[in-house]
Amino acid sequence: MGAAVSSLLDLVALSLTPFSWRRTLGDRLRAGAEAGALLEELTPPTPRARDVRARLAGEARAAIDRAMRTGIDVIAWSDADYPPALAVIHDPPPVLWLRGDRHTLLRPAVALVGSRAGSATALTFAEQLGADLANQGVLVVSGLARGVDAAAHRGALAAGGPTLAVLGSGVDVVYPPEHRAIADLIARSPDSAVVSELVPGTRPLQWLFPLRNRIISGLSRAVVVVEAGEKSGSLITARCALEQGRDVFAVPGSVLGGRNRGGHALLRDGAQIVESADDILEELQLSDRTRAIPIRTRTDEHDPVLASWPAGEPWDLDTISAQSGLPPARLLPRLLELELRGVVRRTGGGRFIRLDRSC
Repeated sequence: MGAAVSSLLDLVALSLTPFSWRRTLGDRLRAGAEAGALLEELTPPTPRARDVRARLAGEARAAIDRAMRTGIDVIAWSDADYPPALAVIHDPPPVLWLRGDRHTLLRPAVALVGSRAGSATALTFAEQLGADLANQGVLVVSGLARGVDAAAHRGALAAGGPTLAVLGSGVDVVYPPEHRAIADLIARSPDSAVVSELVPGTRPLQWLFPLRNRIISGLSRAVVVVEAGEKSGSLITARCALEQGRDVFAVPGSVLGGRNRGGHALLRDGAQIVESADDILEELQLSDRTRAIPIRTRTDEHDPVLASWPAGEPWDLDTISAQSGLPPARLLPRLLELELRGVVRRTGGGRFIRLDRSC
């Protein structure tokens, strides 16, 4: 477990507070606020507040104990392995619970989402698209739901590539239950994982699924809607992606039957069209089979990321983006490249530090 126990306890307790209490949580955490202090601010200012905090601490301790007994990993906000792409969204989870390879969350990712009652054509295309992206080392992210989601995961697994399932329940409570086998296979596969912001044991309640959609998009550089009706939940994921500054793609489909009206609406509103994986790979500059990390040779003087970044100073993604002029979606692959080359290092809380050595 990546964080000190006291900090982890506070962050898990923070994750148990009502979502309506945590609307400014991301800004406060990025500003360096301590989880314990935030808990005191969020709990009602009444004589019973101490009891509320004690109850939250007890539930947090029970969740950590359950995770340790069942082999579930936890990545806290303060952990260096907390994904920087997720750290910059408006309402990042204080902790992530995980079965599988935690470093999966640091890979360049594309989300594939769509209808739970997808047509045979859509399911075939989603499976092929998942396989083609995974074959290029791109992490295929989806929600393990029936239909398009499961097809995308199956395609990535069949290609032997990475995939990530984001649940609207605890990672030990798979929904739908018939997908337990595929969830277990994902958790056991190299470079893959099952993840949730919800403490182990959380049941799959309907209102939790729209909340998890912001995590699917937040972990990804782009969201691809394979097929969606007018009221499809995948449109919520697409909206989250736009709010988070991610790219949105949509797959055109038949105009008969109304199965893809939501996808066609996205295309009319400016989503980029997808006919094959190449459309995504080329647009995101992920078309090289080098684990999706473009390698370039630059000097410090001409590198927009390094030019004004003092060695030894930790910066968050927003600061690096503002200084370099690169949007987060374009900046993350460059930071991954620099990290692999030993030029920068993660310090936790979505921050990076430039090391004192030549690029």
